[in-house]
Amino acid sequence: MNLILDIGNTRSKLALFEGDSLLSAGIFDLSEPESMSRFLGGQKPDRLIISSVLRSLPAFLEELQQQISCLDFTSNTPVPVGNAYQSANTLGSDRLAAAVGAAKRYPGQGVLVVDSGTCMKYNYITALGEYLGGGIAPGIDMRFKAMHEHTGRLPEVEADYDFEILVGSDTKESLLSGVMNGVVEEVDGMISRYQTQYPGLKTVITGGNYHFFEKRLKNRIFAHPNIILEGLNEILEYNDKS
Repeated sequence: MNLILDIGNTRSKLALFEGDSLLSAGIFDLSEPESMSRFLGGQKPDRLIISSVLRSLPAFLEELQQQISCLDFTSNTPVPVGNAYQSANTLGSDRLAAAVGAAKRYPGQGVLVVDSGTCMKYNYITALGEYLGGGIAPGIDMRFKAMHEHTGRLPEVEADYDFEILVGSDTKESLLSGVMNGVVEEVDGMISRYQTQYPGLKTVITGGNYHFFEKRLKNRIFAHPNIILEGLNEILEYNDKS
């Protein structure tokens, strides 16, 4: 049984796999070690992979690393896809894991993975299984925060995922319209450009805000909220066989 940990800027996700089969997935709190214990429910994984944006891990995870065969996923970790990214040492592990998960799920097809989290990340992998790169833009919450912090008078507004008004009648509505409507148009436009350049590709949406985009994008997409976890599991399996 494999334990998969994906520690990001906003959320920390974990999953249990038996081979290629996802048994369960969820979110855990780094400040509350008991949340992982509750998730495991007495199950004892044989192997562990950790993908983290943190410079150092909490003590309970360092202890876990000593108890289970552990793979720390870094830019130097062998992966089952080609990597044409020119600055591979600065490539976020979540972006590469998303590409691995896409290649596993859609072999022999070009795939664009749109990861809607702290940042909007576009990751393209070719039909030959080579990761080319993509794009990074501010995520939804970051856009609201930036407008507040970089202006003198604009208030900080929280995202409203049910907001659909186009013409804002006050400052709050105007900010919501600009961000919530604008980010959908941006993602739809980016998908269209990728489809023009790479005909026949599949588009996958994932990340914490995938539900929001799944309901609003005009382009055809496939929602796979766990594709990064799937990619990390595939990387762990690949290194175990190497």
